[in-house]
Amino acid sequence: MRRIFHNTTYDFIKWWRVAAALTVGFIVIGLGSFAVTGGVNYSIEFTGGTLMQLEFKQPPGDAALRAAMEKAGFAGAEVQRFGSPTEYVVRVQQREAKDGAGQGAETLANRMKATVEGAFGAGNVAVARTEAVSAKVGDELSRGAFVAMLLGSLITLMYLAIRFEWRFGVAAVLSTGHDILVTFAFIKLMHLEVSLTIVAAILTLLGYSMNDTIIIFDRVRENLKKGRKESLAELLNRSINETLPRSILTHATTLAATVALLLFAGEVIRPFAWVMSFGVLVATFSSIYVASPLLLWIETKYPRAAAGAAAKRGQSLPPEALATQPRPRLNKQPAPAK
Repeated sequence: MRRIFHNTTYDFIKWWRVAAALTVGFIVIGLGSFAVTGGVNYSIEFTGGTLMQLEFKQPPGDAALRAAMEKAGFAGAEVQRFGSPTEYVVRVQQREAKDGAGQGAETLANRMKATVEGAFGAGNVAVARTEAVSAKVGDELSRGAFVAMLLGSLITLMYLAIRFEWRFGVAAVLSTGHDILVTFAFIKLMHLEVSLTIVAAILTLLGYSMNDTIIIFDRVRENLKKGRKESLAELLNRSINETLPRSILTHATTLAATVALLLFAGEVIRPFAWVMSFGVLVATFSSIYVASPLLLWIETKYPRAAAGAAAKRGQSLPPEALATQPRPRLNKQPAPAK
Protein backbone atom coordinates (compact mmCIF):
# COMPACT_ATOMS: atom_id res chain seq x y z
CA MET A 1 0.00 0.00 0.00
CA ARG A 2 2.90 2.34 0.63
CA ARG A 3 3.99 1.80 -2.99
CA ILE A 4 0.51 2.56 -4.30
CA PHE A 5 0.32 5.90 -2.45
CA HIS A 6 3.98 6.80 -2.83
CA ASN A 7 4.86 10.17 -4.45
CA THR A 8 1.22 11.11 -5.05
CA THR A 9 0.34 14.63 -6.17
CA TYR A 10 -3.38 14.90 -5.40
CA ASP A 11 -4.74 18.44 -5.13
CA PHE A 12 -6.73 18.13 -1.89
CA ILE A 13 -7.04 21.84 -1.16
CA LYS A 14 -8.82 22.38 -4.48
CA TRP A 15 -11.97 20.68 -3.14
CA TRP A 16 -12.26 22.56 0.15
CA ARG A 17 -15.49 24.31 -0.86
CA VAL A 18 -17.24 21.02 -1.71
CA ALA A 19 -16.00 19.48 1.54
CA ALA A 20 -17.21 22.48 3.55
CA ALA A 21 -20.67 22.28 1.95
CA LEU A 22 -20.94 18.56 2.74
CA THR A 23 -19.92 18.86 6.39
CA VAL A 24 -22.11 21.94 7.02
CA GLY A 25 -25.07 20.18 5.43
CA PHE A 26 -24.58 17.09 7.59
CA ILE A 27 -24.33 19.19 10.77
CA VAL A 28 -27.46 21.16 9.88
CA ILE A 29 -29.42 17.95 9.25
CA GLY A 30 -28.21 16.45 12.52
CA LEU A 31 -28.98 19.52 14.62
CA GLY A 32 -32.28 20.01 12.79
CA SER A 33 -33.38 16.55 13.91
CA PHE A 34 -33.52 17.88 17.48
CA ALA A 35 -36.50 20.00 16.46
CA VAL A 36 -38.22 17.01 14.86
CA THR A 37 -37.49 14.09 17.20
CA GLY A 38 -36.61 15.87 20.44
CA GLY A 39 -33.43 15.81 22.50
CA VAL A 40 -30.65 13.30 22.96
CA ASN A 41 -31.56 9.75 23.95
CA TYR A 42 -29.73 9.43 27.28
CA SER A 43 -29.25 6.04 28.88
CA ILE A 44 -30.35 5.17 32.38
CA GLU A 45 -26.76 5.80 33.50
CA PHE A 46 -27.51 9.51 33.18
CA THR A 47 -31.26 9.72 33.80
CA GLY A 48 -31.61 7.04 36.47
CA GLY A 49 -33.80 3.99 36.06
CA THR A 50 -33.60 0.26 35.42
CA LEU A 51 -32.38 -1.95 32.60
CA MET A 52 -33.55 -5.57 32.54
CA GLN A 53 -32.42 -8.29 30.13
CA LEU A 54 -35.11 -10.94 29.69
CA GLU A 55 -34.93 -14.44 28.21
CA PHE A 56 -38.19 -16.03 27.06
CA LYS A 57 -38.86 -19.66 26.21
CA GLN A 58 -41.33 -18.56 23.53
CA PRO A 59 -40.93 -15.30 21.55
CA PRO A 60 -43.31 -12.74 23.08
CA GLY A 61 -43.20 -10.25 20.22
CA ASP A 62 -42.12 -6.63 20.45
CA ALA A 63 -45.65 -5.21 20.40
CA ALA A 64 -46.96 -7.57 23.10
CA LEU A 65 -44.07 -6.87 25.45
CA ARG A 66 -44.35 -3.13 24.94
CA ALA A 67 -48.13 -3.24 25.50
CA ALA A 68 -47.67 -5.16 28.75
CA MET A 69 -45.21 -2.58 30.05
CA GLU A 70 -47.46 0.34 29.09
CA LYS A 71 -50.47 -1.32 30.71
CA ALA A 72 -48.51 -1.57 33.97
CA GLY A 73 -47.79 2.16 33.90
CA PHE A 74 -44.36 2.16 32.22
CA ALA A 75 -45.41 4.45 29.37
CA GLY A 76 -41.85 5.43 28.45
CA ALA A 77 -40.39 1.92 28.49
CA GLU A 78 -37.95 1.06 25.69
CA VAL A 79 -38.20 -2.50 24.37
CA GLN A 80 -35.32 -3.77 22.24
CA ARG A 81 -34.65 -7.24 20.88
CA PHE A 82 -31.28 -8.47 22.11
CA GLY A 83 -29.88 -11.00 19.65
CA SER A 84 -32.37 -13.88 19.20
CA PRO A 85 -36.21 -13.43 19.09
CA THR A 86 -36.44 -14.72 22.68
CA GLU A 87 -34.02 -12.21 24.23
CA TYR A 88 -35.06 -8.64 25.03
CA VAL A 89 -33.78 -5.62 26.87
CA VAL A 90 -36.31 -3.37 28.61
CA ARG A 91 -35.28 0.09 29.82
CA VAL A 92 -37.37 2.22 32.12
CA GLN A 93 -36.05 5.65 33.01
CA GLN A 94 -36.70 7.17 36.40
CA ARG A 95 -36.40 10.93 36.42
CA GLU A 96 -36.89 11.40 40.15
CA ALA A 97 -35.15 9.33 42.81
CA LYS A 98 -37.17 8.30 45.87
CA ASP A 99 -34.06 8.44 48.06
CA GLY A 100 -30.31 8.73 47.79
CA ALA A 101 -29.55 5.05 48.35
CA GLY A 102 -30.89 3.75 45.04
CA GLN A 103 -33.83 1.82 46.61
CA GLY A 104 -36.25 3.52 44.23
CA ALA A 105 -34.48 1.95 41.25
CA GLU A 106 -34.52 -1.47 42.93
CA THR A 107 -38.23 -1.17 43.58
CA LEU A 108 -38.71 -0.28 39.95
CA ALA A 109 -36.84 -3.45 38.93
CA ASN A 110 -39.11 -5.59 41.10
CA ARG A 111 -42.20 -3.98 39.54
CA MET A 112 -40.87 -4.63 36.05
CA LYS A 113 -40.16 -8.28 36.85
CA ALA A 114 -43.63 -8.78 38.32
CA THR A 115 -45.22 -7.15 35.27
CA VAL A 116 -43.43 -9.41 32.79
CA GLU A 117 -44.09 -12.58 34.80
CA GLY A 118 -47.77 -11.66 35.17
CA ALA A 119 -48.17 -11.03 31.45
CA PHE A 120 -46.21 -14.01 30.06
CA GLY A 121 -46.02 -16.45 32.95
CA ALA A 122 -43.29 -16.89 35.56
CA GLY A 123 -42.11 -20.13 33.95
CA ASN A 124 -41.81 -18.59 30.48
CA VAL A 125 -39.42 -15.75 31.33
CA ALA A 126 -36.13 -15.43 33.20
CA VAL A 127 -34.25 -12.30 34.18
CA ALA A 128 -30.69 -12.62 32.87
CA ARG A 129 -29.39 -9.23 33.97
CA THR A 130 -30.59 -6.19 35.88
CA GLU A 131 -28.94 -2.78 36.12
CA ALA A 132 -30.43 -0.20 38.46
CA VAL A 133 -29.20 3.39 38.74
CA SER A 134 -30.79 6.03 40.93
CA ALA A 135 -31.37 9.51 39.57
CA LYS A 136 -28.79 10.92 41.99
CA VAL A 137 -26.14 8.53 40.69
CA GLY A 138 -27.17 9.46 37.15
CA ASP A 139 -26.56 13.14 37.89
CA GLU A 140 -23.13 12.35 39.31
CA LEU A 141 -22.23 10.31 36.22
CA SER A 142 -23.39 13.17 33.99
CA ARG A 143 -21.14 15.62 35.80
CA GLY A 144 -18.25 13.16 35.71
CA ALA A 145 -18.65 12.64 31.94
CA PHE A 146 -18.71 16.41 31.36
CA VAL A 147 -15.61 16.93 33.50
CA ALA A 148 -13.80 14.12 31.67
CA MET A 149 -14.52 15.68 28.27
CA LEU A 150 -13.55 19.16 29.54
CA LEU A 151 -10.26 17.95 31.01
CA GLY A 152 -9.47 16.02 27.85
CA SER A 153 -10.00 19.17 25.77
CA LEU A 154 -7.88 21.33 28.12
CA ILE A 155 -5.00 18.86 28.11
CA THR A 156 -5.16 18.78 24.32
CA LEU A 157 -5.01 22.59 24.19
CA MET A 158 -2.01 22.62 26.53
CA TYR A 159 -0.21 20.09 24.35
CA LEU A 160 -0.86 22.13 21.20
CA ALA A 161 0.34 25.34 22.89
CA ILE A 162 3.67 23.63 23.65
CA ARG A 163 4.05 21.66 20.42
CA PHE A 164 2.99 24.25 17.81
CA GLU A 165 2.65 27.96 17.32
CA TRP A 166 -0.79 29.47 17.75
CA ARG A 167 -1.81 29.36 14.06
CA PHE A 168 -1.41 25.58 13.93
CA GLY A 169 -3.00 25.21 17.36
CA VAL A 170 -6.14 27.18 16.48
CA ALA A 171 -6.62 25.23 13.25
CA ALA A 172 -6.18 21.90 15.06
CA VAL A 173 -8.58 22.83 17.87
CA LEU A 174 -11.27 24.05 15.45
CA SER A 175 -10.85 20.89 13.39
CA THR A 176 -11.30 18.70 16.47
CA GLY A 177 -14.34 20.73 17.50
CA HIS A 178 -15.77 20.05 14.04
CA ASP A 179 -15.24 16.31 14.59
CA ILE A 180 -17.07 16.35 17.91
CA LEU A 181 -19.97 18.35 16.47
CA VAL A 182 -20.32 16.05 13.45
CA THR A 183 -20.16 13.00 15.72
CA PHE A 184 -22.97 14.36 17.89
CA ALA A 185 -25.03 14.89 14.73
CA PHE A 186 -24.33 11.27 13.74
CA ILE A 187 -25.36 10.00 17.20
CA LYS A 188 -28.63 11.92 16.93
CA LEU A 189 -29.40 10.74 13.40
CA MET A 190 -28.65 7.12 14.34
CA HIS A 191 -30.74 7.44 17.54
CA LEU A 192 -27.86 5.97 19.55
CA GLU A 193 -28.31 5.89 23.29
CA VAL A 194 -25.82 8.24 24.96
CA SER A 195 -24.16 6.23 27.72
CA LEU A 196 -20.75 6.12 29.38
CA THR A 197 -19.66 3.89 26.51
CA ILE A 198 -20.50 6.66 24.05
CA VAL A 199 -18.60 9.17 26.21
CA ALA A 200 -15.58 6.86 26.11
CA ALA A 201 -15.87 6.68 22.31
CA ILE A 202 -16.01 10.48 22.02
CA LEU A 203 -12.93 10.89 24.23
CA THR A 204 -11.11 8.29 22.14
CA LEU A 205 -12.14 10.12 18.99
CA LEU A 206 -10.85 13.38 20.46
CA GLY A 207 -7.34 11.97 20.78
CA TYR A 208 -7.46 10.05 17.50
CA SER A 209 -8.56 13.06 15.47
CA MET A 210 -6.00 15.35 17.07
CA ASN A 211 -3.22 12.82 16.42
CA ASP A 212 -4.07 12.64 12.73
CA THR A 213 -4.04 16.43 12.40
CA ILE A 214 -0.76 16.75 14.28
CA ILE A 215 0.93 14.27 11.93
CA ILE A 216 0.08 16.42 8.91
CA PHE A 217 0.96 19.66 10.70
CA ASP A 218 4.31 18.21 11.76
CA ARG A 219 5.13 17.57 8.11
CA VAL A 220 3.93 21.08 7.21
CA ARG A 221 6.24 22.56 9.82
CA GLU A 222 9.18 20.52 8.51
CA ASN A 223 8.49 21.63 4.94
CA LEU A 224 8.20 25.26 6.03
CA LYS A 225 11.74 25.12 7.38
CA LYS A 226 13.05 24.00 3.98
CA GLY A 227 12.12 27.40 2.54
CA ARG A 228 11.04 26.22 -0.91
CA LYS A 229 9.59 28.80 -3.27
CA GLU A 230 6.01 27.55 -3.24
CA SER A 231 2.71 28.81 -1.89
CA LEU A 232 1.29 27.57 1.37
CA ALA A 233 -1.51 25.80 -0.54
CA GLU A 234 1.08 23.86 -2.54
CA LEU A 235 3.02 23.12 0.63
CA LEU A 236 -0.12 21.80 2.36
CA ASN A 237 -0.94 19.57 -0.59
CA ARG A 238 2.61 18.22 -0.63
CA SER A 239 2.55 17.56 3.12
CA ILE A 240 -0.77 15.72 2.92
CA ASN A 241 0.49 13.59 0.02
CA GLU A 242 3.70 12.77 1.87
CA THR A 243 1.79 11.52 4.92
CA LEU A 244 -0.90 9.80 2.86
CA PRO A 245 0.65 6.27 2.92
CA ARG A 246 0.92 6.33 6.71
CA SER A 247 -2.59 7.73 7.08
CA ILE A 248 -4.11 5.07 4.83
CA LEU A 249 -2.41 2.26 6.72
CA THR A 250 -3.39 3.63 10.14
CA HIS A 251 -6.99 4.38 9.28
CA ALA A 252 -7.54 1.11 7.40
CA THR A 253 -6.34 -1.04 10.30
CA THR A 254 -8.30 1.00 12.87
CA LEU A 255 -11.44 0.88 10.76
CA ALA A 256 -11.09 -2.88 10.31
CA ALA A 257 -10.96 -3.33 14.09
CA THR A 258 -13.99 -1.12 14.74
CA VAL A 259 -16.02 -2.78 11.98
CA ALA A 260 -15.20 -6.17 13.50
CA LEU A 261 -16.54 -4.90 16.83
CA LEU A 262 -19.59 -3.55 15.07
CA LEU A 263 -20.39 -6.89 13.45
CA PHE A 264 -19.40 -9.42 16.09
CA ALA A 265 -19.05 -7.76 19.53
CA GLY A 266 -22.74 -7.75 20.42
CA GLU A 267 -25.31 -5.16 21.44
CA VAL A 268 -23.50 -3.80 24.49
CA ILE A 269 -20.39 -2.62 22.65
CA ARG A 270 -22.13 -1.82 19.35
CA PRO A 271 -22.79 1.91 20.08
CA PHE A 272 -19.07 2.35 20.82
CA ALA A 273 -18.19 0.61 17.55
CA TRP A 274 -20.64 2.79 15.59
CA VAL A 275 -19.14 6.01 16.94
CA MET A 276 -15.55 4.85 16.46
CA SER A 277 -16.15 3.61 12.90
CA PHE A 278 -17.73 6.91 11.97
CA GLY A 279 -15.04 8.78 13.90
CA VAL A 280 -12.21 7.21 11.88
CA LEU A 281 -13.80 8.50 8.67
CA VAL A 282 -14.46 11.94 10.17
CA ALA A 283 -10.91 12.26 11.53
CA THR A 284 -9.48 11.45 8.11
CA PHE A 285 -11.79 13.94 6.43
CA SER A 286 -11.21 16.78 8.89
CA SER A 287 -7.41 16.53 8.98
CA ILE A 288 -7.35 17.07 5.21
CA TYR A 289 -10.39 19.19 4.38
CA VAL A 290 -10.96 21.11 7.62
CA ALA A 291 -7.67 21.57 9.48
CA SER A 292 -5.55 22.34 6.39
CA PRO A 293 -7.92 24.92 4.81
CA LEU A 294 -8.34 26.53 8.24
CA LEU A 295 -4.58 26.83 8.60
CA LEU A 296 -4.39 28.34 5.13
CA TRP A 297 -7.09 30.88 5.99
CA ILE A 298 -5.44 31.82 9.30
CA GLU A 299 -2.06 32.25 7.61
CA THR A 300 -3.57 34.66 5.06
CA LYS A 301 -5.44 36.68 7.69
CA TYR A 302 -2.59 36.77 10.20
CA PRO A 303 0.63 36.38 8.17
CA ARG A 304 4.00 35.95 9.74
CA ALA A 305 6.28 38.96 9.79
CA ALA A 306 8.71 37.38 7.37
CA ALA A 307 5.93 36.59 4.89
CA GLY A 308 3.81 39.68 5.35
CA ALA A 309 4.39 41.19 1.94
CA ALA A 310 3.57 38.01 0.07
CA ALA A 311 0.53 37.28 2.24
CA LYS A 312 -0.96 40.70 1.53
CA ARG A 313 -0.89 39.99 -2.18
CA GLY A 314 -3.06 36.91 -1.74
CA GLN A 315 -5.09 37.47 1.39
CA SER A 316 -8.29 38.36 -0.50
CA LEU A 317 -8.09 35.25 -2.69
CA PRO A 318 -9.77 31.92 -1.93
CA PRO A 319 -7.45 29.16 -0.69
CA GLU A 320 -7.21 27.36 -4.01
CA ALA A 321 -6.16 30.58 -5.74
CA LEU A 322 -3.27 30.97 -3.33
CA ALA A 323 -1.55 28.10 -5.09
CA THR A 324 -0.18 30.65 -7.57
CA GLN A 325 1.09 33.02 -4.89
CA PRO A 326 4.78 32.49 -4.07
CA ARG A 327 5.74 32.23 -0.42
CA PRO A 328 9.11 33.57 0.67
CA ARG A 329 11.39 31.60 2.93
CA LEU A 330 10.39 31.80 6.59
CA ASN A 331 12.68 32.45 9.55
CA LYS A 332 15.05 34.30 7.31
CA GLN A 333 18.17 35.48 9.11
CA PRO A 334 19.11 39.17 8.78
CA ALA A 335 22.14 40.01 6.70
CA PRO A 336 25.32 40.57 8.73
CA ALA A 337 26.29 44.19 9.37
CA LYS A 338 29.10 45.53 7.26
